[in-house]
Amino acid sequence: MLLWGQEALRKIITTLAVKNEEIQSFIYSLKQMLLNVEANSAKVQEDLEAEFQSLFSLLEELKEGMLMKIKQDRASRTYELQNQLAACTRALESSEELLETANQTLLATDSKDFPQAAKQIKDGVTMAPAFRLSLKAKVSDNMSHLMVDFAQERRMLQALTFLPVPSAPVIDLTESLVADNCVTLVWRMPDEDNKIDHFVLEYRRTNFEGPPRLKEDQPWMVIEGIRQTEYTLTGLKFDMKYMNFRVKACNKAVSGEFSEPVTLETPAFMFRLDASTSHQNLRVDDLSVEWDAMGGKVQDIKAREKDGKGRTASPVNSPARGTPSPKRMPSGRGGRDRFTAESYTVLGDTLIDGGEHYWEVRYEPDSKAFGVGVAYRSLGRFEQLGKTAASWCLHVNNWLQVSFTAKHANKAKMLDAPVPDCLGVHCDFHQGLLSFYNGRTKQLLHTFKAKFTQPLLPAFTVWCGSFHVTTGLQVPSSVRCLQKRGSATSSSNTSLT
Repeated sequence: MLLWGQEALRKIITTLAVKNEEIQSFIYSLKQMLLNVEANSAKVQEDLEAEFQSLFSLLEELKEGMLMKIKQDRASRTYELQNQLAACTRALESSEELLETANQTLLATDSKDFPQAAKQIKDGVTMAPAFRLSLKAKVSDNMSHLMVDFAQERRMLQALTFLPVPSAPVIDLTESLVADNCVTLVWRMPDEDNKIDHFVLEYRRTNFEGPPRLKEDQPWMVIEGIRQTEYTLTGLKFDMKYMNFRVKACNKAVSGEFSEPVTLETPAFMFRLDASTSHQNLRVDDLSVEWDAMGGKVQDIKAREKDGKGRTASPVNSPARGTPSPKRMPSGRGGRDRFTAESYTVLGDTLIDGGEHYWEVRYEPDSKAFGVGVAYRSLGRFEQLGKTAASWCLHVNNWLQVSFTAKHANKAKMLDAPVPDCLGVHCDFHQGLLSFYNGRTKQLLHTFKAKFTQPLLPAFTVWCGSFHVTTGLQVPSSVRCLQKRGSATSSSNTSLT
């Protein structure tokens, strides 16, 4: 009984201790919040005073400018009126002198000099300033055009208040677009808000359809400072099936809530190179491949050392004996043997059994030989791309003489086009079309027309060189347009058979 009571008391003590820690943590949090309230209130008060001081300064500047305008207008009008007044005064004085002279002439008794005096008075009147003077004021004394009415502005000032939290934007899926490895996202505000300064867009990749999940392996990527209600993400690699998007509005002080997140499908052909199929002289690193003259020998030595047979001093185990018989080569993990002999080939790991797919490959221009295309999985381990009915390819040969050919079933067609450093491959499985393009300009280089009877795999070959594959690409719009216009039928494998 005593032991039970002690155990119960220990549990109570533990519970109290845990609760005390929670309370202490909460007390610390409250104290920190009190400090934050003081600091934040001081900051917003300082900002408020700065804003009002800026407003006062602006009003004072406007006032000074308007007063200056009034003073300048007054000075201009005063100058014009004073000049006109002075001219009138001088004209009046001249006219009065002429009037006095005329009166004296009339009163004169000497009739002999009267005609001459009368003529002089007539000439003087004709030339008098009073008769050339306009008796209309040049300017008005009305200053009403400089009156102001700040009633509307006063109402606006009276309506000043703290910045409201912006509403959450609404993403418009009907206007948003996914094409050419770009995503254009369009949104709108539910209510008009002229206080919005900018928008913040966040996106992340996912393999899950539907509303975004709370926990995702991929982080949200952030784009700030967007001034319009749309944004285009370019140069994306669609290595996952979907993308989540959300956007929020921000004014000068605060940001609003995020919009309801949306999920857009990002269809693209994603694959990796199947290293288990590669020739031993090909060093495969993710999507890059480099031809290695010693690759097979080094791997053979490592395999022998791993099996405890690494006696390299023995003639039996010496690399100088060459590559073991192909029949003894271990089977690859992909359910088929590695390529061997002169078939320096590696396949992709994803089958093409329908739809349209596109990928690109950049090869080292100094490569002595390079090929890209597709092949059935049944392509023999000794067979080279384009030399059997199970594969189609474009082949570049820089050995001895340069050639650029389309190959299938051991027949080749010379291509009359510059050799690009980037090749695009478009496969439309159901239509039986395999087209090759200049990856940069999207110029059509060649198209095979075939009836594919088995699923296909991307296929590559290189000798004394290297290449890099780019996947996660959508079929470019320009490629689709070329195919729709029938340009893809300009050349076919009929010339190779």
